[in-house]
Amino acid sequence: MARVKHIPPPRNRAVSEDQKHKKRRNKPGTVALREIRRFQKTFNLVIPAAPFIRCVKQITNQTSSHVSRWSPEAVIALQEAAEDYLVHMFENGMLCALHARRITLMKKDIELTRRLTGIGRPW
Repeated sequence: MARVKHIPPPRNRAVSEDQKHKKRRNKPGTVALREIRRFQKTFNLVIPAAPFIRCVKQITNQTSSHVSRWSPEAVIALQEAAEDYLVHMFENGMLCALHARRITLMKKDIELTRRLTGIGRPW
């Protein structure tokens, strides 16, 4: 007895409009590079203002009871300095990661950066 090849019945070939236009996907890393370029072009602050102000007030209350008010210019100056510090620390951390022949930034790179710059807890 010979085998019979079973062919599935033909489907309806009408393709919906959503399936006709597939969403374009980018290669891995393309969106990240686009975001980096966008943030480098802008001069806006990256950290949202309200959480930063809450953090500043909380640290101020923990360290000193005499200082209770901050002028808006002082908070903005402090936020710009904090963001500048973080950007430089991440840049130096990436240099440490590249020196170790890695492209991923790790906690140990930031710790080495802090240790080499002498900032943070004393070793």
